[in-house]
Amino acid sequence: MLIVHVFVHVLPGSVDAFIGATTANANASVLEPGIARFDVVQSLADPTRFVLVEAYRSDEAAGAHKETAHYATWRDTVADMMAEPRSAVRYRDVVFPD
Repeated sequence: MLIVHVFVHVLPGSVDAFIGATTANANASVLEPGIARFDVVQSLADPTRFVLVEAYRSDEAAGAHKETAHYATWRDTVADMMAEPRSAVRYRDVVFPD
């Protein structure tokens, strides 16, 4: 299991549009066989900050996700909404590794 946390800082006027585009991407992403989970969380302290918590069944599944049409649509749609470039940290599951 590969877990990726994607940290996103959105421009203040783009929060609602970002949520809409990201919800569409998350809903399509969970239908991919290689994705176990795809959560989108928003900071209570700063509503312009989000974390996408993506759980993949394999490294290959993470790569396959980046090849989907819904990911490309999301990436292109939200590009101008970013207050700064998004960043990601990759993790492994310690308790449930498979």
